[in-house]
Amino acid sequence: MYSSSVADAPLVREPLHAPVAHLVRGGVVEGVHHGSVVVLGADGQVTFQLGDIEAAFYPRSALKPVQAVAMVRAGLPLDGELLSLAAASHSGEERHLAGTRRILESAGLTEDHLRNTPDMPYGPAFRDAWVREGRAPSRLAQNCSGKHAAMLYTCKLNGWSLDDYLDPAHPLQQAIAEIVEDLTGQRVAAVTVDGCGAPLFSVSLHGLARAAARITTAAAGTPEARVADAMRDHAEMASGAGRDVAALMRAVPGLLAKDGFEGVQVAALPDGRAIAVKIADGANRARIPVAAAALALAGVEPSTLAEFAGEPLLGGGLPVGSVRPVRALDPVPVTS
Repeated sequence: MYSSSVADAPLVREPLHAPVAHLVRGGVVEGVHHGSVVVLGADGQVTFQLGDIEAAFYPRSALKPVQAVAMVRAGLPLDGELLSLAAASHSGEERHLAGTRRILESAGLTEDHLRNTPDMPYGPAFRDAWVREGRAPSRLAQNCSGKHAAMLYTCKLNGWSLDDYLDPAHPLQQAIAEIVEDLTGQRVAAVTVDGCGAPLFSVSLHGLARAAARITTAAAGTPEARVADAMRDHAEMASGAGRDVAALMRAVPGLLAKDGFEGVQVAALPDGRAIAVKIADGANRARIPVAAAALALAGVEPSTLAEFAGEPLLGGGLPVGSVRPVRALDPVPVTS
């Protein structure tokens, strides 16, 4: 279905984003969210696009399933909830912290080996409880700790150095970069540092959607299928209780979905249909409504997606509007 050839890196330029969502209050458009959207058919072809799907951008945590595939290809033996945690942007619940400890213990390591940025839990309720208890920022509580624990485990298994595992020149990060290029089908355009301290690889929105599709269409038992199965079967281990991305995977059978900071969302179905969304201003409130509209364009039954239409905008405590995808996100195929 998909070619294994790798194309040139996407151009680094100011993306030509387009309006993708309106903030409507009392029937008046109060705000406009710009961004880009791509929808792929089961054959891998673009069936819808809006904005700039080919410019280089940073997928942020939406790239974690690809990073997890790279680690499994490098020998990471995790499955189930712990492999889901390896691809997680978790909320900092006790199960996430305990799971990260289990990964570290499997490698004979401790929290002291982690090199991610210390932080409070990402989930508001868990962050509030952390603060009430007077606890300091922690590497274990930071939302990428599962990924970092898995990175350390992968290094330990391969005999790679541990202290510098976040160096882009490290064998682990070189292996991840290779798989990013393999699954996205394009060279990496740029490398920087993500919020957690790990290398972050720039690809295109089109490439991100292609990578998700390649993961969900891979044969059973492959590293790609193991990651997809783990995340779908343990959606809240990859996110947290009450998180929209977990709810989306539960609502749409077989869907693999991952969010990322700065308004990024990717999702793919088992037959290879996939979507990717980037909200230009990073607004989280527009991410899921636009992603749901894109999934409807991909053929998901709209009634299944009704709960993801966006939270109501309140005025005086009463609903007076909402964030709505633009009319261009109607199910009309690309014409050339």
